[in-house]
Amino acid sequence: MLSAVLQPFNFIENTYTVAPFGSGLINNTWLAERAGKKYIVQRINQHVFKTPWDIDTNIRQIAAYLQIHYPGYLFTVPLHTHSGETLLQYDGHAYRMFTFIEGSHTYDALQQPGQAYEAAKQFGRFTKLLGGFNASQLKVTLPNFHDLSLRYQQFETAIAQGGKELLTYAAELISTLQKHAGIVHQFEGLKTNPAFKKRVTHHDTKISNVLFDEKDKGICVIDLDTVMPGFFISDIGDMMRTYLASASEDETDFSKIAIRDEYFDAIVEGYLGEMQFELSAPELDAFVYSGKFMIYMQALRFLADFLNNDVYYGAKYPLHNYNRAANQMVLLKSLVDKEELFNQKVKAFISRHSGN
Repeated sequence: MLSAVLQPFNFIENTYTVAPFGSGLINNTWLAERAGKKYIVQRINQHVFKTPWDIDTNIRQIAAYLQIHYPGYLFTVPLHTHSGETLLQYDGHAYRMFTFIEGSHTYDALQQPGQAYEAAKQFGRFTKLLGGFNASQLKVTLPNFHDLSLRYQQFETAIAQGGKELLTYAAELISTLQKHAGIVHQFEGLKTNPAFKKRVTHHDTKISNVLFDEKDKGICVIDLDTVMPGFFISDIGDMMRTYLASASEDETDFSKIAIRDEYFDAIVEGYLGEMQFELSAPELDAFVYSGKFMIYMQALRFLADFLNNDVYYGAKYPLHNYNRAANQMVLLKSLVDKEELFNQKVKAFISRHSGN
C-alpha cells in the first residue's frame, strides 16, 4: 500500500526501506529511507481532522510568510509530489511526506527542566516570529478545540443525560468541578477583552512536539496540524498541564501528583524570554490562569466522557476516565495552592527583564 503512496514522490520500489515510526496516537507515521536519506511519511487521521486540506493550506501559508521574513528559521514543510502536490489523496486517505531532520530526536516525557525551557522557548519563538502574520487567514482545523465554555456545556449535558448509577458514583467529583466554574467565567471575560489577541497558536505543546539536537537544544516545533488562530493561554496552558505534573494523567495514586516548581520556572524563562514584549499586561496577568484553564478543561472532558459511557476517549478499564478527571482535579488544586507564588515568579521575571 505504501509503495503506491511513495511512488508520486519519486520513490522507486526496492530502492528504499519503510517502517512504522514514533509514538503518536492520532496520525499514522512511517520512516522511509533511501540512498542514505530519511523521510517521514504520514497518513492524516481524518476521523479527527475532517479537512486535511485546511492543514496543508495553513502550513503552506505560514511557510511562505516565514520564508520571506525569517528565511533562517527552520520550519518543517511537506515535500512536493512529482505533480506539485504537498498532500496526496490515495484510497480515501490523505498522505504527506517530510524530510527527516538529521541529528534530531524527540521525547515522550520530560527528563529535566532544561528540556521544558527549550520547548517553551521554541513554542514562544514560533508565535513571536508569526506576530506580523494575520492569524485570521488560517483555517480552523479543529473547531472549538479549546473552547472552555463549550466544554462546560458538554459537561452539563452529560450530567443531564447520564445514567443514575454513573451520576451517583461521580456525584462528589461533579460537585467539585461545578464549584470551579469561575474558571469558565474568567475565560468568557477573556474572550471579549481586546487586550487578548488571537495569534498563530500551536494548540498542542506537549514535549513530543519539539525537535531537539544532540546537545538537547531545541531545534523547532513540529506536528502543525492544530496550528490555527487562538489565545496564548492554549499553548501555555497545555505546557503547564503536561510539564508541571509529577505524574501522568493516568496515575491513580494521587499522592504522587504534585506541581514541580522548577518546571514552572523553566516555562516562564523559555516562553516569556521570547514573548514577554508581545503580550499585553492583562495577558501577562493571566499567565498562571492558563494552567488552571487547561487542567480544568481536561477534567471536564474526562468526566463528561465517563458519564457518556466513554464514547470519545475510550477506556482501558471501567473507571479510567473517572480516575483521569479526579487526577486532573488533584493537579488543579496543587496549582491553585501555588497560584500566588507563581504569579509572583512571573512578575519577578517581567521586572528583571524590563529594567523596572
